[in-house]
Amino acid sequence: MQTHVRGIARRGVIAGAGMVAAFGAKAQTHTDATATPPSVITNPPRQWGRHAPPDIFPDPDIIIIDPAFKRLLLGITAIRRVATGFKWAEGPAWSSEGQYLVFSDVQANIQYRYVWETGQVSRFRDPSYNSNGNSFDFEGRQLSTQDFNRRVIRWEHDGTMTVIADNYQGKGLNSPNDLVPHPDGSIWFTDPPYGDTLSEGHPDDAGGSANPTGKLNPRIGAPDAGVIGGKKRETPNTVYRWDPSGRLDVVVTEDQLPDPNGICFSPDYKTLYVISTGKGPGDTGPGGTGAVFAFDVQGDKLSGMRRFTDMMIDGVHCGPDGMRADVFGNLWISSNTVLGYAGVVVFTPDGKPLGRIRLPEVCANMSFGGPKRNMLFMCASQSLYLLQVQTQGAAPG
Repeated sequence: MQTHVRGIARRGVIAGAGMVAAFGAKAQTHTDATATPPSVITNPPRQWGRHAPPDIFPDPDIIIIDPAFKRLLLGITAIRRVATGFKWAEGPAWSSEGQYLVFSDVQANIQYRYVWETGQVSRFRDPSYNSNGNSFDFEGRQLSTQDFNRRVIRWEHDGTMTVIADNYQGKGLNSPNDLVPHPDGSIWFTDPPYGDTLSEGHPDDAGGSANPTGKLNPRIGAPDAGVIGGKKRETPNTVYRWDPSGRLDVVVTEDQLPDPNGICFSPDYKTLYVISTGKGPGDTGPGGTGAVFAFDVQGDKLSGMRRFTDMMIDGVHCGPDGMRADVFGNLWISSNTVLGYAGVVVFTPDGKPLGRIRLPEVCANMSFGGPKRNMLFMCASQSLYLLQVQTQGAAPG
């Protein structure tokens, strides 16, 4: 699966990204205060894969915005592309016990596994029912969201599957997207409508807000559409908390934060971060803001909502999708935007930009893994990238 690919934009990516010709110069230098790359046109183009020439150190596609970023980096390493050829790679999560990474190819309806010992990628669950976000709880059990079945599930140690949530007060969920476990056993997840489409799940039944004209037939090629999970949008875009007792509570409303997407806790679990992304299918309002918001966690409730970052770097909006925190509380946030700024942006716990990791494709999500949890796995459109860093990911998954 080692072929050169170009990134594709999704969910509010800045128009014109596909017009940029190339990416990632091997010998660029960055001397201004904001570390803006002088060009995203390479000469010669950066090559990827086993037959590419050796990388040079430090990697010129790791951009230093604040000198403090250097403490999180290993100078003698480079960004590697370990697999490619996917349709839309998403939801990476690390199994510490199994020593493998799980990630979703949402549009291909397949879940993959990257095995640490061999570096091989193989099909893990096929079909995956358009799984999107993945994580592992504090007992090492895999958690997944399924766009097709519009639900959150957990895989038990004996191989059985438990449905965590598929409705709220008797009404079907939209399409749970990303999720994160809490040490108290609860699971917090976002429920935007992005999976209510032909490409990432199935449309609503006729008359639903994601299929108002009824011209789309959700059961063509998918005769079991709606048999499990919701048949049409019935609830607002919401952030939920699932309690181990089985109770499902709304913790962030659509009025507070439209189109919630990526979600993660700070290392001390005192702060919850949620990303607001673009307008989804069936939305009647303007959609999300493309910003990251922070909340104070007070038991099973949230307070103190504030904007963490607007994701503007050098005047470019680096549209966020997913994120992870490291043990120091820094946030590593994906960037869906023009080439040269697509990849990952890293922020301090105070919201100050530290640096960027430039990728030749827009990035959906990332996860820390490896035996020491110091390897950053990045799911970027059609490829999986890897970078060794000098920090560790916080929490399981």
